[in-house]
Amino acid sequence: MTHLPLEQFKHAWIFRHQSMPLTAEQLAQIKPMSEERAATLWDTFISKNAVHPELFTKHDWPAQEKHLTEQIAWEPRWESENPSLPDELLLHINWEENTTVYYCLNRQCVLETTWGLFKQCWKNFLFLDDGSLLIGKKRQQAVQFSSNGMCRFGEKPKT
Repeated sequence: MTHLPLEQFKHAWIFRHQSMPLTAEQLAQIKPMSEERAATLWDTFISKNAVHPELFTKHDWPAQEKHLTEQIAWEPRWESENPSLPDELLLHINWEENTTVYYCLNRQCVLETTWGLFKQCWKNFLFLDDGSLLIGKKRQQAVQFSSNGMCRFGEKPKT
Protein backbone atom coordinates (compact mmCIF):
# COMPACT_ATOMS: atom_id res chain seq x y z
CA MET A 1 0.00 0.00 0.00
CA THR A 2 1.52 3.31 -1.05
CA HIS A 3 -1.10 5.64 0.45
CA LEU A 4 -3.15 5.69 3.62
CA PRO A 5 -6.72 6.90 4.04
CA LEU A 6 -6.71 10.54 5.12
CA GLU A 7 -8.55 9.53 8.30
CA GLN A 8 -5.42 7.62 9.38
CA PHE A 9 -3.19 10.70 9.00
CA LYS A 10 -2.48 11.93 12.53
CA HIS A 11 -2.74 15.57 11.46
CA ALA A 12 -5.93 15.21 9.41
CA TRP A 13 -7.52 17.92 11.57
CA ILE A 14 -5.69 20.55 9.49
CA PHE A 15 -8.04 19.78 6.62
CA ARG A 16 -11.14 19.90 8.81
CA HIS A 17 -10.32 23.07 10.74
CA GLN A 18 -13.53 24.97 11.43
CA SER A 19 -12.17 28.19 9.93
CA MET A 20 -11.23 26.57 6.60
CA PRO A 21 -12.93 23.21 6.08
CA LEU A 22 -12.46 21.38 2.79
CA THR A 23 -15.07 19.64 0.68
CA ALA A 24 -15.25 15.86 0.37
CA GLU A 25 -13.94 16.23 -3.19
CA GLN A 26 -10.92 18.18 -1.98
CA LEU A 27 -10.25 15.75 0.87
CA ALA A 28 -10.26 12.85 -1.57
CA GLN A 29 -7.35 14.44 -3.43
CA ILE A 30 -5.06 14.56 -0.37
CA LYS A 31 -3.16 11.30 -0.07
CA PRO A 32 -0.88 10.65 2.89
CA MET A 33 1.87 8.25 1.87
CA SER A 34 2.62 5.09 3.80
CA GLU A 35 5.75 5.43 5.94
CA GLU A 36 7.66 3.17 3.56
CA ARG A 37 6.68 5.16 0.46
CA ALA A 38 7.36 8.46 2.24
CA ALA A 39 10.82 7.25 3.28
CA THR A 40 11.63 6.25 -0.30
CA LEU A 41 10.56 9.63 -1.68
CA TRP A 42 12.40 11.50 1.09
CA ASP A 43 15.60 9.50 0.58
CA THR A 44 15.45 9.99 -3.18
CA PHE A 45 14.56 13.68 -3.39
CA ILE A 46 15.23 15.30 0.00
CA SER A 47 17.96 13.64 2.13
CA LYS A 48 19.52 10.26 2.69
CA ASN A 49 20.78 11.31 6.13
CA ALA A 50 18.41 13.75 7.86
CA VAL A 51 14.99 12.43 8.87
CA HIS A 52 13.52 15.87 9.62
CA PRO A 53 14.12 19.39 8.26
CA GLU A 54 15.51 20.49 11.63
CA LEU A 55 18.30 17.94 11.15
CA PHE A 56 19.51 19.07 7.72
CA THR A 57 23.24 19.58 7.48
CA LYS A 58 25.39 21.34 4.91
CA HIS A 59 25.34 18.10 2.91
CA ASP A 60 21.56 18.30 2.37
CA TRP A 61 20.46 20.46 -0.54
CA PRO A 62 17.68 22.30 1.37
CA ALA A 63 20.35 23.64 3.75
CA GLN A 64 22.52 24.92 0.92
CA GLU A 65 21.91 28.57 0.01
CA LYS A 66 22.67 27.90 -3.66
CA HIS A 67 19.40 25.96 -4.01
CA LEU A 68 16.78 27.91 -2.09
CA THR A 69 17.97 31.37 -3.01
CA GLU A 70 14.86 33.53 -2.55
CA GLN A 71 13.00 34.26 0.67
CA ILE A 72 9.64 35.85 1.42
CA ALA A 73 7.17 36.12 4.28
CA TRP A 74 4.20 33.79 3.71
CA GLU A 75 2.45 34.42 7.03
CA PRO A 76 0.92 37.84 6.24
CA ARG A 77 -0.92 36.31 3.25
CA TRP A 78 -1.91 33.28 5.34
CA GLU A 79 -3.45 35.56 7.96
CA SER A 80 -5.24 37.71 5.39
CA GLU A 81 -8.58 37.15 3.69
CA ASN A 82 -6.77 36.66 0.37
CA PRO A 83 -7.04 32.93 -0.45
CA SER A 84 -4.15 32.73 -2.92
CA LEU A 85 -0.52 31.88 -2.32
CA PRO A 86 1.89 34.82 -2.19
CA ASP A 87 2.45 36.24 -5.67
CA GLU A 88 6.19 35.56 -5.57
CA LEU A 89 5.53 31.83 -5.19
CA LEU A 90 2.99 31.79 -7.98
CA LEU A 91 5.55 33.44 -10.25
CA HIS A 92 8.24 30.98 -9.24
CA ILE A 93 6.07 27.88 -9.63
CA ASN A 94 4.32 27.78 -12.97
CA TRP A 95 3.25 24.15 -12.87
CA GLU A 96 0.15 22.80 -14.57
CA GLU A 97 -2.83 22.35 -12.25
CA ASN A 98 -2.61 18.54 -12.46
CA THR A 99 1.10 18.38 -11.57
CA THR A 100 1.61 15.92 -8.71
CA VAL A 101 3.15 17.64 -5.69
CA TYR A 102 4.59 16.33 -2.46
CA TYR A 103 4.35 18.22 0.81
CA CYS A 104 7.19 16.70 2.78
CA LEU A 105 7.01 17.09 6.55
CA ASN A 106 9.69 14.53 7.44
CA ARG A 107 11.00 11.15 6.33
CA GLN A 108 7.89 9.35 7.59
CA CYS A 109 5.27 11.89 6.60
CA VAL A 110 4.66 13.05 3.04
CA LEU A 111 1.35 14.20 1.58
CA GLU A 112 0.64 13.84 -2.14
CA THR A 113 -1.84 15.97 -4.04
CA THR A 114 -1.97 18.16 -7.15
CA TRP A 115 -0.64 21.67 -7.60
CA GLY A 116 -4.18 22.89 -8.28
CA LEU A 117 -5.49 21.51 -5.01
CA PHE A 118 -2.45 22.68 -3.04
CA LYS A 119 -3.09 26.22 -4.29
CA GLN A 120 -6.73 25.99 -3.18
CA CYS A 121 -5.98 24.82 0.36
CA TRP A 122 -2.38 25.87 1.01
CA LYS A 123 -3.46 27.55 4.23
CA ASN A 124 -4.53 24.17 5.61
CA PHE A 125 -1.22 22.55 4.67
CA LEU A 126 0.69 25.36 6.37
CA PHE A 127 -0.68 24.48 9.77
CA LEU A 128 2.30 22.10 9.45
CA ASP A 129 5.09 24.52 8.63
CA ASP A 130 8.06 23.16 10.52
CA GLY A 131 10.52 23.32 7.63
CA SER A 132 8.14 21.43 5.33
CA LEU A 133 9.19 21.18 1.69
CA LEU A 134 6.94 21.40 -1.35
CA ILE A 135 8.31 19.68 -4.43
CA GLY A 136 6.71 18.69 -7.70
CA LYS A 137 7.00 15.41 -9.53
CA LYS A 138 9.65 15.78 -12.23
CA ARG A 139 9.98 19.50 -11.41
CA GLN A 140 13.01 21.42 -10.18
CA GLN A 141 11.27 24.20 -8.26
CA ALA A 142 11.03 23.75 -4.50
CA VAL A 143 9.73 25.72 -1.53
CA GLN A 144 10.51 25.31 2.15
CA PHE A 145 8.02 26.74 4.65
CA SER A 146 9.24 27.64 8.14
CA SER A 147 7.30 28.23 11.32
CA ASN A 148 8.80 31.72 11.60
CA GLY A 149 6.42 32.79 8.80
CA MET A 150 9.10 32.79 6.10
CA CYS A 151 9.66 30.53 3.14
CA ARG A 152 12.66 29.96 0.96
CA PHE A 153 12.34 28.91 -2.64
CA GLY A 154 14.48 28.06 -5.61
CA GLU A 155 15.46 24.85 -7.34
CA LYS A 156 16.49 21.49 -6.01
CA PRO A 157 19.46 19.76 -7.59
CA LYS A 158 18.83 17.44 -10.51
CA THR A 159 18.69 13.83 -9.46
